[in-house]
Amino acid sequence: MKQLLSLFFILAFTLSAFAQQTQKPVLHGKNWMAITGKPLAATAGAMTFQKGGNAVDAACAMLAATSTMWDVLSWGGETQALIYNPKTKKVIAINALGVAPTGATPKFFKSKGYNFPPENGPLAATTPGTPGGLLYMLANYGTLSLEQVLAPAMEMAAGYPIEAQTANSFEKNKDLLKQWPYSKKVFLTHPGEKREAPEAGEIFVQKDLLQTLTKMVEAERAALKKGMSRKDAIMAAYDRFYKGDIAEEFVRGSKEQGGLITMKDLANWKPIEEEPLKVTYRGVDVYKLQQWTQGPSMLQALNILENFDLKSMGYNSSKYIHTIYQAMNLSFADRDFYYGDPYFAPQEPMKGLLSKDYAKQRARLIQYEKNDPNIGPGDPYPFEGKKNPYLKLLKKRGFEMDTTKRNFAPTHDTRNGSSSIEEYQDRLWRGTTTVEAADKDGWVVSITPSGGWTPAVIAGNTGIGMSQRMQSFVLDPTLNPFNVVEPGKRPRVTLTPSMALKDGKPYLSFAVQGGDTQDQNLLQFFLNVVEFGMNVQQASEAANINTNQLWLSLGGTKTEDRKPKPGQILLHDSTPEAVRNELKKMGYIMSFDDRTSGPINAIYFDWQHGSFWGGSSNHGEDYGIGW
Repeated sequence: MKQLLSLFFILAFTLSAFAQQTQKPVLHGKNWMAITGKPLAATAGAMTFQKGGNAVDAACAMLAATSTMWDVLSWGGETQALIYNPKTKKVIAINALGVAPTGATPKFFKSKGYNFPPENGPLAATTPGTPGGLLYMLANYGTLSLEQVLAPAMEMAAGYPIEAQTANSFEKNKDLLKQWPYSKKVFLTHPGEKREAPEAGEIFVQKDLLQTLTKMVEAERAALKKGMSRKDAIMAAYDRFYKGDIAEEFVRGSKEQGGLITMKDLANWKPIEEEPLKVTYRGVDVYKLQQWTQGPSMLQALNILENFDLKSMGYNSSKYIHTIYQAMNLSFADRDFYYGDPYFAPQEPMKGLLSKDYAKQRARLIQYEKNDPNIGPGDPYPFEGKKNPYLKLLKKRGFEMDTTKRNFAPTHDTRNGSSSIEEYQDRLWRGTTTVEAADKDGWVVSITPSGGWTPAVIAGNTGIGMSQRMQSFVLDPTLNPFNVVEPGKRPRVTLTPSMALKDGKPYLSFAVQGGDTQDQNLLQFFLNVVEFGMNVQQASEAANINTNQLWLSLGGTKTEDRKPKPGQILLHDSTPEAVRNELKKMGYIMSFDDRTSGPINAIYFDWQHGSFWGGSSNHGEDYGIGW
C-alpha cells in the first residue's frame, strides 16, 4: 500500500509539472529571436536585427550591452560561444577566454598565503577576452560594421537608467570598491552620502568606457577610409584594444593597482576558433566547448544516463533524482581532475572520457540504494589505448570529505561564508549571463560570457572591469595536474553554452548562469525536453536538483573552502513528502527552495512550422524578444 501511495504522489507531481501554466509565456518568432540577461540588452539585439543584421551581429550587440550594464560581467571578462553556420552546416566554437599573465605561478600565489588564486582584486585577473571574442565573431561571421553593432552599448555608456539589481550590488560591495580608485570613481556616484551607489532608475554614466568604445569605432572608421575591407577594419579596432593606446592605459591602470598583466600579455593573446566536442544522446547531437570549460561534463553525464530508462522512472521521482545526482557526481569527479587548457601539456584524455564504453563502466558504479560519498575520478586512458600516468597522483588525492566546512553556494564574491539559501539564490542569479540568438537564414549563436563582475577592479581610465577568472586555476597538481596556473594558460572555467542538432539541423540552443551549477541545470533542461516532452519555457521553469558533491571552481582561497559536500542536494519546495522520505533513506542531506536553477535561456527550432520557440527563465532579469 505504501509503495502504491508513493507512486501516486510521484505521478501526481509529474502530471502537475507538465500541465501547469508557465509563469512567463513562450516566445514565438519566424524571422529572429534575441534572448539575454537584461531587458535593455535584449532590446539591443532586436534593434540590431531591425538594422538588417544576422544572429551573430545581434549576439555581439547583446554581448556589448550586457557588458556595459555590468550584468555580472564587464568588458574585461571572457567570452565563450558556439555558432551554427548554415553555409557549412557545422557548429564552431569560439574560445575567447583570457590567460594567466606574466608572473602568475604557483610559487607567486603560495608566497602570498593562497591555496588558490584570489577571488577579487587585480591579482584575480586574466587578460580580457570579451573584446577580442566579440570582434573576431563580428569580423568573420557578422554582416554589420562595428559602429552599428556597438551603437546601443555606446548610447548606454553615455547614460542609461540603472536597474535595482546592479545598483544594489554596487552598494553592497562599496567597501571593496573603495580599495580601487577607478572603480570607486565609476560605481560610487554619491561619495560620502549614506547610499553612495546610484539609485534604481538613476541615469548611470560611464564616460571612460564610452571613450574606449569610441576609440575602437574610430579605428574602424580610419581603416575603412584607407580602403580596408570590413573585416580588416574591425580587426583594426582589435589591434587598438590589444596593442594600442587602450592596451597601454589598461596595463598602466592594472599595474598601478598591483596587477600583473603586461603589454606583451595582451599582444600575444588571441581568440581561437575550435572544433566543439560532441556526443549523441538518443539521436540528438549535443555540442559543447572543449575541456577548458566544464561543458564536457554534461556530455559525460549524458553518456552515462543513456544506459538508463529515465522516462519510465518518472520526472523527479526519487529514483530519477538519485540517478541524475549520481551521474553528475561521476562526471564532475572527472571534470575536477582531468579538465584543463588543451593548448598546454599534459594532454587531457578526452577521447576516453567521452567514450560510450567508459560511460558504461562508470554507470555500473551507481548504487541504487544509497548515495555514494566516495565517487572519484575514473581511469579513461584504457579507452583511448593508453596507460594512465596519474594513478599514483590519484592515490594521493585522499582528502577528507568534510561535509561541514564548505558553503553550498557557488560563490562569486567574498561577502561572507553563509550557507543560507538566500545567499545561494542570490549567487545563482548573479553567476554570469547568457546570449541566445537565431535568424531565418539559419545562423544560431549561444554565448556564456562572464568575468569582471561586481566588485570589479577597473583598469585605469579605460572603464574596463578586470576579470576574476584566475581563481579557477589550482596551485596543487594533486587536485588537477591539467589546471595548474602558468603564464599564458587558460583556467578551466564553468562557462558552458550549449547547442543540439537533430537530423543535421538546429534543434536547441541553450545556456544558463550559475557557476558550477550550469551543466547541472542544462543537463536537466535538456532531459526535460528530450525525455519528458516539455517545451522550452516549461523546461526553463521546471524544478531542478543541484549537487554539491564536487570541487568548487570559484570562491575561497583555502582548500577547505572548495571541498565536496557528499550527499548535499538542493530540491524544489514542491518535492512530494514521499520523495523526500525516500531520498533521506538514501543518505541525502536536503535543502529546499522555490528556485533551483539559474536563469536558463533557450531557443527551440520548430522545423515542422518554420518558426522559433524561445524560453527565458521565470526569475532574474533575463528577457527575450522575437519577431
